[in-house]
Amino acid sequence: MFIREIEPKDAENLRLLIQQVESQADFMMMEAGERKTTTEQQLKQIESLKKQENSTVLVAEEQGQLIGYMFAIGGSAMRNRHAAYLVIGILPGYRGKGIGTQLFQQMEQWAGAHGVSRLELTVVTENKAGLALYQKQGFDIEGTKRQSLKINGSMFDEYYMSKLLN
Repeated sequence: MFIREIEPKDAENLRLLIQQVESQADFMMMEAGERKTTTEQQLKQIESLKKQENSTVLVAEEQGQLIGYMFAIGGSAMRNRHAAYLVIGILPGYRGKGIGTQLFQQMEQWAGAHGVSRLELTVVTENKAGLALYQKQGFDIEGTKRQSLKINGSMFDEYYMSKLLN
């Protein structure tokens, strides 16, 4: 298994990976089948992110198959270009095997080389595995977004978390 930056040729495989992760995860933003991204739209997103100095997508690959991803979406204003919002997804069969840790480590290296000094993300407060991973990586809870998501008819809070890189 290795981690690398996304390439335009990965658009279809990334699109399918995101759909698969969302269909098998309890706490992703989008519900199963809700995302209607086409391969062409995914390609345009990849190309757009690659043009931005403070944005990227890292993918975890094993034997030619994408098994995980981490988006870093950098701020667009002068005052927040140093910050990037992270989104991570890993196929269920590969969770708990250190892939998330490796994605975070690679992202920190990437961030340091691209002028990003603040990483931020949100996590549903009940997502104990995600919360444990983020805290293990040095992320701190900054606050709670109350009733920010409605999942299966129930309201859920999210923690807003960040890590400052120096």
